[in-house]
Amino acid sequence: MILHENTILSDEIKEVFFCCNLQECKGACCVEGDGGAPLEEEEISLLEDHIETIKLFMVPKGIGEVEKTGVFDYDAEGKYVTPLVNGNECCFVYVEKGMARCAIEQAYQEKAIPFPKPLSCHLYPIRLSKVGEQDAVNYHKWHICRKALENGRKLNLPLYEFLADALIRKYGRNWYNKLVRLLG
Repeated sequence: MILHENTILSDEIKEVFFCCNLQECKGACCVEGDGGAPLEEEEISLLEDHIETIKLFMVPKGIGEVEKTGVFDYDAEGKYVTPLVNGNECCFVYVEKGMARCAIEQAYQEKAIPFPKPLSCHLYPIRLSKVGEQDAVNYHKWHICRKALENGRKLNLPLYEFLADALIRKYGRNWYNKLVRLLG
């Protein structure tokens, strides 16, 4: 366990080597599983404000789910998540050349909306939870990421470095720079 400012990080943040290999997994984390991607409350407001633009990048079954349930749902613990289509696929997914892509992220990349994909997606395979007032920052091991582990080992890329942009987005550059010094 690594204590760093307002966070408690699992040792795996430093010990696990990871680098997504989308050519191998085809974005499986967006289409497999039994719960949507965790959402922060402010992300729900952003999605609601920009859903008409995001719909331009969505497929009909995803649009239908959003029109039926809204831009968020609840998981088994009552936490906010993205809605699922057919019980396992994120409603914001579209497939391009056999690879799952995110309509939210695409809208952002085309400068149609002012925010990227949900933070939980950006941080994956890290999952955040609360321990009192602190964030617990934990590695989520999932068999579909086996090739990402192999790729990370080959590149000698620790998880915290692979997720530098996402961690900076969540905690700020100063927090991240201090983490790098702490782990170095």
